[in-house]
Order: sequence, then structure tokens, then C-alpha cells
Amino acid sequence: MFVLELTYTAPLDAVDAVLEAHVAWLDEQYARGVFLASGRKNPRDGGVILAVAEDRAQAEEIAAGDPFVTAGVCSYRITEFTATKTAPALERYRETIR
Repeated sequence: MFVLELTYTAPLDAVDAVLEAHVAWLDEQYARGVFLASGRKNPRDGGVILAVAEDRAQAEEIAAGDPFVTAGVCSYRITEFTATKTAPALERYRETIR
């Protein structure tokens, strides 16, 4: 599992100009079963996405396809973690430490 943290690198008007494409990209990732939750940070200087991917390389590839990235208005910090405890609704994503 991965936490994808977005940090805006451009003024909000530049971010907002790409927002519709970003939301469409989010919708695609949800449809593929990759994203579990997402939203803006408060204050609005970026966002956070909870994602599942096969490995870090795939998570990086997914983030690189974000229209925010291709437009140059955000950067990503990707943190991988092992979800050993989850809410019941996320039980299928629980992992055991080997």
C-alpha cells in the first residue's frame, strides 16, 4: 500500500486550470481499483491519495501520469507501508509481516 502525497509547485490558479483533467485521472484510477481514498490537504497546498500497487515502480508510474505532474504544477512524495491493521471495509488489503 502507498501514501501518495502531492505538493503544489505552482499557484492555485495554475493548479485549478488542470483540475478537471486531474479529477478525470483520479476517476480512472478508482475504476482500476488502484485508489482507495483521496482528497485535498488543509490548508490547500496539495493532496493525499491512499493507493494499492504491485510495487513502488508501478506507484511511481501511476503518479507520473497525473495531469498535475505533466502540467508541472505538483510533485509527489511516495511512501510505501505494510497495512497490518485496517478498517473492516479495507480487510482485503491487510498484509502480514514476513
